[in-house]
Amino acid sequence: MEQPRFYSGHFLLALPGMRDARFDHSAIAICSHDEDGALGIAIGQEVEGLGLRELLESFDIVAPDLVDRPVLRGGPMEPRRGFVLHSLDWGGQDVMQVGDKWALSGSLDILKAIAEGRGPRRYQVALGYAGWGAGQLEQEMAGDSWFLADGDANLLFDGRASGRWAAAYTASGIDPAHLVGGLGSA
Repeated sequence: MEQPRFYSGHFLLALPGMRDARFDHSAIAICSHDEDGALGIAIGQEVEGLGLRELLESFDIVAPDLVDRPVLRGGPMEPRRGFVLHSLDWGGQDVMQVGDKWALSGSLDILKAIAEGRGPRRYQVALGYAGWGAGQLEQEMAGDSWFLADGDANLLFDGRASGRWAAAYTASGIDPAHLVGGLGSA
């Protein structure tokens, strides 16, 4: 019997023509994937009008010396729940390591550490997540919705969020300008 393939530590890139408009041009860092389902954080779109300092202030965390940065729209599920994708140089409460690439945290502990200058060296803060039930992602991968790319930490932490979808395709040897939607069958 063939073992199931799990995608933790990879990026899911929406293919042109994705039927779900919420994921059009999405790049999602898959953090957990097993027989029970999958969880990922979208890394290609910012929450308009919300910066990290404002988010921290909403939790009464003061960080006057912190350079403000955008907060990512992590996905349509639980859009008020926060997550931090971060480098492996920080360990704290409820850290889930994603292979040897990055980690995911969802506690206030990491936000306080970032505000105090003792957090991870590299990080992205996101609100919400993308989730799939048991077998759902595997079914979508068999269709014409997603392309699987290597989960490159440099793509995750560097550059503008809006460029990550195209950059991940390019890193995979694919020119995203040549992608077309509406894959057919013969």
